[in-house]
Amino acid sequence: QVQVMESGGGLVQPGGSLRLSCSASGNIFTVYEMAWYRQAPGKQRELVASISAKGSTNYADFVKGRFVISRDNVMNTMSLKLNTLKHADTDVYFCMVNVMSRILEEKEYWGQGTQVTVST
Repeated sequence: QVQVMESGGGLVQPGGSLRLSCSASGNIFTVYEMAWYRQAPGKQRELVASISAKGSTNYADFVKGRFVISRDNVMNTMSLKLNTLKHADTDVYFCMVNVMSRILEEKEYWGQGTQVTVST
């Protein structure tokens, strides 16, 4: 099994910044794509940003120029720096990791989510 843990959410004022972190541990041979998604109550989960094992990044249009995704392939960790936050960024943010296990099984794993609230 693979465990995925997120941290770093919280309350921040509009225009402020936060850093979200995600770590994957357990039965891991290699980690392929890592990504952040977000979801508001009653809405579908949407991709925020993703990063490949080689470091290629992809951002949703609504965060381009404001959020920065990065990863550490040795530690199997990923970060998302959220800058210039807006009220509309208020959501639960989820970490997703695509893992090849030691028994050569590829599977996506999700964290429990971390709340980001942008408010005065």
